[in-house]
Amino acid sequence: MSSGTARERIHDTGRLRLWLAAAALVAVVGLAVAFRTTVAPSEIAAWIVERRAFVERNLALSGAFYFAAYVAFAALSLPGAWAMSVAGGALFGAWLGAPLVSLSSTVGATVAMLAARYLFRDAVAVRFPDFVARVDRGVARDGARWLFAARLTPVIPFFAVNLAAGLTGMRTATFALITMIGAAPFAILYALAGAEAATIERPADLLSPRLLGILFALAAAPFAAKGFGAWRAGRARLAAWPRPKRFDVNLVVIGAGSAGLVAAYVAAAARARVALIEERRMGGDCLNTGCVPSKALIRAARLAHEGADAARFGLAGRLEPDFAAVMARVRTVVAEVAPHDSAERYRGLGAEVIEGRATVVDPWTVDVDGRRLTARRIVVATGAEPVLPPVPGLADVKPLTSETVWDLTERPARLLVVGGGAIGCELAQSFARLGSAVTMVEGAPRVLPREDEEVSAAMRQALKADGVAVFEGVAVAAFARADGAFRATLADGRPIPFDRVLVAVGRRPRTRGFGLEALGLLDDGRLVVDGRLRTRLPTIYAAGDVVGKLQFTHAAGQYGARAALNALLAPLGRAKAGLPAFPFVVYTDPEIARVGLNETEASERGVRYEVTRHALSEFDRAIVDGATGGFVKVLTVPGKDRILGATIVGAHAGDVLGEFTLAMRHGLGLKAIFATIHSYPGWGDAARATAAEWRRAHTPAWTLQLAERLFRWLRG
Repeated sequence: MSSGTARERIHDTGRLRLWLAAAALVAVVGLAVAFRTTVAPSEIAAWIVERRAFVERNLALSGAFYFAAYVAFAALSLPGAWAMSVAGGALFGAWLGAPLVSLSSTVGATVAMLAARYLFRDAVAVRFPDFVARVDRGVARDGARWLFAARLTPVIPFFAVNLAAGLTGMRTATFALITMIGAAPFAILYALAGAEAATIERPADLLSPRLLGILFALAAAPFAAKGFGAWRAGRARLAAWPRPKRFDVNLVVIGAGSAGLVAAYVAAAARARVALIEERRMGGDCLNTGCVPSKALIRAARLAHEGADAARFGLAGRLEPDFAAVMARVRTVVAEVAPHDSAERYRGLGAEVIEGRATVVDPWTVDVDGRRLTARRIVVATGAEPVLPPVPGLADVKPLTSETVWDLTERPARLLVVGGGAIGCELAQSFARLGSAVTMVEGAPRVLPREDEEVSAAMRQALKADGVAVFEGVAVAAFARADGAFRATLADGRPIPFDRVLVAVGRRPRTRGFGLEALGLLDDGRLVVDGRLRTRLPTIYAAGDVVGKLQFTHAAGQYGARAALNALLAPLGRAKAGLPAFPFVVYTDPEIARVGLNETEASERGVRYEVTRHALSEFDRAIVDGATGGFVKVLTVPGKDRILGATIVGAHAGDVLGEFTLAMRHGLGLKAIFATIHSYPGWGDAARATAAEWRRAHTPAWTLQLAERLFRWLRG
């Protein structure tokens, strides 16, 4: 799920809670005012006393009548069952009202469920067979827990749960029992609220500590029940293994990439005892085979490109790339950055750094090449690895990946790049600028297929300008090696000769071989986590690329910090896995940067938007730097100053994007960006220029007309 969707859902949920809280406050105040201005409290109290007196004289008859009325109310699926429950407490008191409410609601709910089953299920099954089959499978697997959770979630209407259960094959006895157990806490609290409300004699009684306490308990009950249920479920899942009486460390982190390093840093900073395990090189993919080496290569390639076109800036001569020297510098840069992620640094921070292969033995134990280590919590941060597609002959042509391309010392004369995503585009352009004849093949209809079509077009144009031959919408059908030469055959039959092939079609989480399969934590090779980054075993968390969501270094760091906090503070840790307003950049020339929604995603999701656009050809600094290609495009809610997303194509796009990311993260709009003073002529001023375009487009015409008349009058 994208950050835009998560952000909108969080925003809507928070707004709903605010409205509910405000409505409850208004209701209490309004009721107090109504008591004071319309009906004398003594009259209401007298009326309730009369009703209760009648009930006491005719207890059996009153109880039977109330029972029949509540059953009919629930069986007809009428909303507002809570009012009937409160009435039960007011008329019969807490001790008798609570069991009467529980029994009545259970019987009524069961009747409603059976009615839905025998009246509607067949019709729904015919029209939506897949839906009914899926629900039946879910109920058969864990129907009791599903129903119990639904009963403890008052956001889901009581009658809606009854009707939904009727479409399943759940046994009637199971439904009735779980309903009675799950609804019992609310039956008791509603009955208590009704009994307390029956004692109100003056407006101030609405704010009595007892009534407020009951209302607070009603609000807190779902969360307490949910937490208790999660705790019990976690205990049940852990019951198969003996829990150590003492632990060697508070936290074991498996993997010293971006997520693992941040998790270990957070734990060490909190003075927890932490063990960090890595079997390969500290720093993970980002330092050794990803961000650092690729950006060093891109820098050299960009300088070579500018040197080849120095005359454009009034300079003579050109820069000739020395590929071996370039790759040597890449390795030097990696070595210079490495101390930031070194074992020595993390030992200095207080972490125990262990070199070796980690295997999770049970929910609290990790084996490292024969050494057993127990921990109260475990964080799995094993990263991801390049995918090699099952294309015939691929293994025979010695494919390179984003991990192995850095071992090259000689420039490939002809390089074939399979994959037109971010990694493929960055490396294809860099090798072309360093002198290789590069061909790119992308099976999707266009390169950067997740971006807007004009963004893909800009990327395609940039690649072709650097001499890259781009094939889109066609896959490689086979590879072959003959007489020392390599050849790829496309699905349409066209041959492509090459000397080396770089495969960049994606990355998959590295989950195999760490003991996770034996613990039942994988689904089709995917590590399953919840919103707090917990796996199915509540003592084991996961963070970074292994989660399989946002596979970026800056995302991994955020995941690592949140997983560590939740693990150390469990069961109180509440840091969410969602990353609202998440930015990412493709470091080609021009750069491609985006945060939030683009037009493609907004259209697919049915999100209404309007576009504000500013061409960099009109931007002074772009003209000065000779980098006028590209644009800034911002999506906003129609008629409102709320940013849905921003896409930037151009030089320094990643740096300019930061301002839009900050604005989205903190609920600011384009007015705030426009009102901010920017240095001139800086690249950041492109954000303000775009905001100015939005401001002009949203200035009401009548204000301009009024201003024109005013200034005409002032001129006499």
